[in-house]
Amino acid sequence: MATTNTKTNYPALYTLIVVFFFWGFIAAGNSIFIPFCKHYFDLDQFQSQLVDFAFYTAYYVGALLLFIFSSVSGKDLVGRWGYKKSIVYGLLFSALGAAAMIVAVEINTYLGMLLGLFIVALGFSLQQTAANPFAILLGDQKTGASRVNLGGGINSFGTTIGPLIVAFALFGTAASVTDEEIAGLALNKVIYLYVGVGLLFIAAAALFYFSKKVPEGKSDEKIEKSNKAIRILVVMTLLLGVMFTPVFNSYKSDDANKIEQLETQLSSETDEAQIAQLKSDINQIREPLEQKRMMWLGGALLVVLGGLAFAGFSASKSSEGWGAMQYPQLILGMIAIFVYVGVEVAIGSNLGDLLRQPEFGGHSASDIAPYISMYWGSLMIGRWAGAISAFDFLKDQKKFLLIIVPLIAFTVIIGVNTIAGKDMRPLYYYIICVLIQIVMFFISRDRPAMTLFIFGIFGTAAMVIGLMTQGNLAIYAFLAGGLACSIMWPSIFSLALMGLGKYTAQGSAFLVMMILGGGIIPPIQGKLADIIGIHSSYIVPVLCFVYLTIFALVVKSILRKQGIEVDELETGAEFIEEIGQ
Repeated sequence: MATTNTKTNYPALYTLIVVFFFWGFIAAGNSIFIPFCKHYFDLDQFQSQLVDFAFYTAYYVGALLLFIFSSVSGKDLVGRWGYKKSIVYGLLFSALGAAAMIVAVEINTYLGMLLGLFIVALGFSLQQTAANPFAILLGDQKTGASRVNLGGGINSFGTTIGPLIVAFALFGTAASVTDEEIAGLALNKVIYLYVGVGLLFIAAAALFYFSKKVPEGKSDEKIEKSNKAIRILVVMTLLLGVMFTPVFNSYKSDDANKIEQLETQLSSETDEAQIAQLKSDINQIREPLEQKRMMWLGGALLVVLGGLAFAGFSASKSSEGWGAMQYPQLILGMIAIFVYVGVEVAIGSNLGDLLRQPEFGGHSASDIAPYISMYWGSLMIGRWAGAISAFDFLKDQKKFLLIIVPLIAFTVIIGVNTIAGKDMRPLYYYIICVLIQIVMFFISRDRPAMTLFIFGIFGTAAMVIGLMTQGNLAIYAFLAGGLACSIMWPSIFSLALMGLGKYTAQGSAFLVMMILGGGIIPPIQGKLADIIGIHSSYIVPVLCFVYLTIFALVVKSILRKQGIEVDELETGAEFIEEIGQ
């Protein structure tokens, strides 16, 4: 495989970024799909979050299987197939998932739809494993980061318009659809959506396969042995199954059936005394049942955190067999990616139910699309601004672009939604949050530890404000979580991989596996919402941002002990002096 190309293969690059769009489009569209499924199938908040569980757990399972197969053979499986064929295989696998979704909708089963989403995301896992190194291969390696950032920008555009397209597919041209009308909607609208998605997957696969401009991208990279790391990951996977199984089974238990019977009686009861008694009976059964479910979900979280802590502790005693896990910055980084993806998805996926509450506007399911679009669009705003550093601009040009690019991205989000017929006036003042983010970009100045620290504090503060307030202020605060998350991925990656040497590729694979956080943290918040309410459940994102802020400080200390200098925190006076230059 060639290591450098002085000339960028733009036809191949433009073909490649199509898959980046798909990842964002489908993932953000789930935020609309979740509240729709919740009402249509009469689910609680935890059950509706299983959309995320199926989707993001598939990333973990796919990456783990690829890693195990590659470790057994001693060679990178994706590299042996070639990046081009791997992406084609991934697209076709996702198309198979779309077909499974269609079949599930035909027989009207929520479980089948979750299986379809799982298969779609398995394909995405393979695509993502191949696409990032492939983007670097398609030109000079020195400008490889700019091509990856371009893909990230397109991915974020997909997250911005995904909710709008999914909302249109489900609700048509109606400006607003009531909950009662949602219950009467035919699921064949989901069929039309996934027929279109499946055809797009097949078309993209054909485009890749038959394009002579797209190179094979084969690699014979050797995989470093790490048998102990494989064992701990397999054990964690099995234990996660043990933890989630009782939660799933509890929805078919005698207590769950009794609650359903009492709720049926309650819906037809008119006597106030009898209504009060029925509610009391339901609560007496539900409270211990929900606490038991929460205990098992907490166990699932403990499996991940405890498993990684055990790996780090064991590797510190003897590094043999642990591979990249012998480095504490990677272990902490894996937890950081787990938490980051979890909080990013949890905020957006629970936002739909939050907006339905009277104190947050009492929006119908079809009216939340602009807010979901703005949340995921906030990620686009940050990533577009973050991509500026990948290009060779003069200092003054860079300062100007750091101001204007986020404002342009904000305008794009407003414009796209306005064209779609959505009332964006309630979100005009959200530009204040964007201006705050611009200031943070100037403070952080492309330094990974500083960037993660500043944006972690911002995310924590935003979530706390959202918890303590209601109405538009709280909505803005929760939406600002997207701005906080927007540039965390590359910062965490760069800090976690520093100093890994020959284990860098393996460490990257471990970090990708931790996308699993998107499948575990949102359901935990969903179940907590069932117990203490959707608004109070946003304490989960607060805790996530607190960890990410602490990680920025701790990993910096770890790297210094290894003789690796990272960016320095500076005083406000030093920052002001530099900006004035």
